[in-house]
Amino acid sequence: MKLSDSSIKTLKPKDKPFKLFDGEGLFLLVKPNGSRYWRLSYRQSGKSKTLAIGVYPQVTLKEARVAKNAARKLIAQAIDPVAHRKAAVAAEQARAITLEIAAREWLALKQPEWVPEHYSKVVSRIERHLLPYLGKRLLGDIEAHEILTCLERVVAKGHVETAHRVRSLCGQIFRFGVVKRWVKSDPCRDLDGALPSYKRKANHFAAVETPESFGDLLRAIDGYTGTAPVIAALKLAPLLFIRPGELRRMEWAHVDLEAGQWRFIVSKVGRELIVPLASQAVSILRDLQMLTGSGRFAFPNLRTPNGSRCMSEGAILNALKALGYSGDEQTGHGFRAIARTMLDEQLGIRVDYIEAQLSHDVKDVNGRAYNRTTFLPERTQMMQAWADYCERLRDGADVVELGAVRR
Repeated sequence: MKLSDSSIKTLKPKDKPFKLFDGEGLFLLVKPNGSRYWRLSYRQSGKSKTLAIGVYPQVTLKEARVAKNAARKLIAQAIDPVAHRKAAVAAEQARAITLEIAAREWLALKQPEWVPEHYSKVVSRIERHLLPYLGKRLLGDIEAHEILTCLERVVAKGHVETAHRVRSLCGQIFRFGVVKRWVKSDPCRDLDGALPSYKRKANHFAAVETPESFGDLLRAIDGYTGTAPVIAALKLAPLLFIRPGELRRMEWAHVDLEAGQWRFIVSKVGRELIVPLASQAVSILRDLQMLTGSGRFAFPNLRTPNGSRCMSEGAILNALKALGYSGDEQTGHGFRAIARTMLDEQLGIRVDYIEAQLSHDVKDVNGRAYNRTTFLPERTQMMQAWADYCERLRDGADVVELGAVRR
């Protein structure tokens, strides 16, 4: 027999859950605590399934039957009512998702994958060029021409490359929204050809080119007066020829002064690099350790008293400018080019030793990448020979080719 309002109102719970059926799969599940739940049993693709309809008395018998009939119509059309409900809930949630909410969630997902500098640049571009204009708009309501208006503002300021980067970021946010079922498509796809073309500039890092000019630079560095961390970083930059971002993020936990080694994960390639520390580098770091050794970073940001941040990105470049070297003459990254050239041409070091120390991809005869300890004894000898060479150049000596670590 079908259920009635009076029978439901007068029923009493039992020690165990039980069901009262109304017909066509609809039933009332009664729990020992007296709670009553409407459920619909059905079969879809040969499988038994259950749809939750609601709680009695908030959902009346009449309303439960209406919901049952609606669900059975979907089943007759080979539509799973549970999946249909989830899609409806997702669509309802999407109606509350703004571009800013989507962007923040996407950024939170990507942050662990990116180095801090790249993450900060991405956040800055989104916050400067998208969120002030479209941040409060619902993701599903934003159209391509609105995004183009934002990009044209960037182009008008002469930053065509930045406009292309912002468009790419916006597209990634929308595609993330597609995956999350907040939006059906990415309107940025309709912007192909809508922005002026640009030619990416060659990424050459300025550097002095001769041993004589390098000696002048080393003498200038030796006479630099500034904060202790910047002085130490500036002196280590030519000795270690590490990417500037890796140098300024050096952590004391990764440095073993007794063994004369610094180990860290190279962010660009995602693998560990061992940097042998010449005696000159160890001496600089020992002096620095007395000042910053209690903190995390060897080169802390002095504007952050708790030591949670490392030296700023422009510290070494600004120091070089203070010494009279513009960005067109010498950059922090340029020390890598100096070492690469002079180790080969002046000291006769094997190129594969140099490339391994530069953390470039070096492969064996079978095409396999060498591991982190590749040529470590030879690289240790090379780094000491290089530090000695730099010292002799700085002191103005006539430097002859060292026979160590020859081809």
